[in-house]
Amino acid sequence: MTKVVLEMEGVTRDYAVGGVFSRRRNLQALRGVDLKVAKGETLGLVGESGCGKSTLSRMLLGIEEPSSGTVRIDGRPLGSFGRLDRARLIQSVYQDPYSSLNPRMTVSATIAAPLTVRGSGSAKDRRAKVREIAASVGLPEYLIDAYPGQLSGGQRQRVAIARALIAEPEVLICDEPTSALDVSVQSQILNLLNRLKREWGITMILISHDLSVIHHLADRMAVMYLGQIVEQGNASEVFERPRHPYTQALLRAVLPAKAGHGVPELGLAAEFPNPVDPPSGCAFHPRCPRADGGSCSSVAPAASGTGTHWYRCHHPLTEPTEIGT
Repeated sequence: MTKVVLEMEGVTRDYAVGGVFSRRRNLQALRGVDLKVAKGETLGLVGESGCGKSTLSRMLLGIEEPSSGTVRIDGRPLGSFGRLDRARLIQSVYQDPYSSLNPRMTVSATIAAPLTVRGSGSAKDRRAKVREIAASVGLPEYLIDAYPGQLSGGQRQRVAIARALIAEPEVLICDEPTSALDVSVQSQILNLLNRLKREWGITMILISHDLSVIHHLADRMAVMYLGQIVEQGNASEVFERPRHPYTQALLRAVLPAKAGHGVPELGLAAEFPNPVDPPSGCAFHPRCPRADGGSCSSVAPAASGTGTHWYRCHHPLTEPTEIGT
């Protein structure tokens, strides 16, 4: 049986919102999230802005604690680890390489920082490790003593990846790792992550609004809507046979239309709902072309499907989707 490295069980995250001149209200950013990630697996997490992806990322990194539920790594609650132990187990690569690096630290000092903080090895040992990891992410040796301001965006992101990997973490969380880069550089970074995944066997959480990125890297994918996972399964199966209407709409939004067919119709009726005042029943029902006037608006759907591909929908898609038709 494949080892489960990372697990979320019934995780919620609430925030009190409102100002001096308005009543404070509750915003539930995560609503009962269940998630398991196996060793060596890449899980893609997708959804529109505001769906809870970044909040979930902060939960996994231990930056924020759940309002309820449990996050575990290697079977232990994440909160039971000390800060340094947690950082050794889980590292992250952020969206913007221009703001994630200290402009006053050299590339060498930046990459070595996780080892320096823990006092691992001598300065000579750390320098040798920096050279090794820099080579593995495609950074030329002459850049090791450069500063971030002397690097391109793609080179900075390679530095961020090297810094995250130098301590050999069990889990790497990549939050929109290519969205701030030029299109010509994005594919280079994706290919680098794909190679590191194969060679290192690292467990990866890949967070993106871009399904083409998920398609390129992910083994499994989870689709989020308004703080809840609404579909989860093997990436190839979800792409080829989505069961939730929201997943279908996302696929139609990013995959190109057939020649001569024009822009595909998404079929979503309303705007993204206010998370402070979410719809009753199925949260997606005001936008869903398959919603009825009964259970969809009054009863939250339970998880259906199999252990490898499940979804939350009263009226799931039953036929393979023809994107762009």
